[in-house]
Amino acid sequence: MSETRRNQSSHERIDNSEIQQRRLVIENSHGEKLVGVLHDTGSIETVVICHGFRSSKDRIPMLTIASFFERAMISSFRFDFAGNGESQGSFQYGNYRREVEDLRSVLQHLRGVNREISAIIGHSKGGNVVLLYAAKYKDVQTVVNISGRFFLERGIEGRLGKDYFKRIKENGFIDVSNRKGKFEYRVTEESLMDRLTTNAHEACLSIHENCRVLTVHGSNDRIVHVTEASEFAKHIKNHKLCLIEGADHEFTSHQHQLASIVLSFFKLDPKKDDESGDISTSNQDSMRSVVPITSRI
Repeated sequence: MSETRRNQSSHERIDNSEIQQRRLVIENSHGEKLVGVLHDTGSIETVVICHGFRSSKDRIPMLTIASFFERAMISSFRFDFAGNGESQGSFQYGNYRREVEDLRSVLQHLRGVNREISAIIGHSKGGNVVLLYAAKYKDVQTVVNISGRFFLERGIEGRLGKDYFKRIKENGFIDVSNRKGKFEYRVTEESLMDRLTTNAHEACLSIHENCRVLTVHGSNDRIVHVTEASEFAKHIKNHKLCLIEGADHEFTSHQHQLASIVLSFFKLDPKKDDESGDISTSNQDSMRSVVPITSRI
């Protein structure tokens, strides 16, 4: 495990406090090196940000969220799961359990250098990973699920084509190409079954009531339908649901709105969160409020 400073251009001063972005390399339980960027504001309080399927730490909304926390003088760490971005390892379809363990390695390392993990935030598949982590390890009190998928059996045909289960049984794998016919990745039967046997419903029920969870979803999400967001609200004990009108899966035109909502939720005092102006609660069900937010863009 090593930590190196990035170039001087990544340094800036806010309120006389130096913010440093450092490249951090952490070894996971399989000996693979995970690469991330630590936004060090001088505070030991740290949030960890997880990317989605075939994405990376350097894409939206991960960058935008890290920037918003940085301005609030809260440290954050965004990293690439094994087989993605700059990290070592082979890309695997499914791989939810392995990515939970990658996240575990990251949190253990950060805690080992005296950082306090204040929240874990995940986008898309990363949203599922942070929820699965919270269900298994129960050592994080604030979790944010952005555009996560509740029904993991859905959305597969769109990537693998019709009769995918029959074809993968016959051949042992399916090769996925882009629109130009260029090979992108291989899906093995084992990796497909990893996804199909990952139970989001069971995980949600296992998250402790002391863990605060926010789900944020866009009404125009064409990857994961917005109706799936309400399923998390039904099954997680301490949950808030925020729907952003007009937003797509990556919140392409709603980056600042998304990041502002996430930061506002993070800053809430759990004992007084019904007093917040940005994320209001329902008098009938303060633990599972639905917060429709109209786009200002």
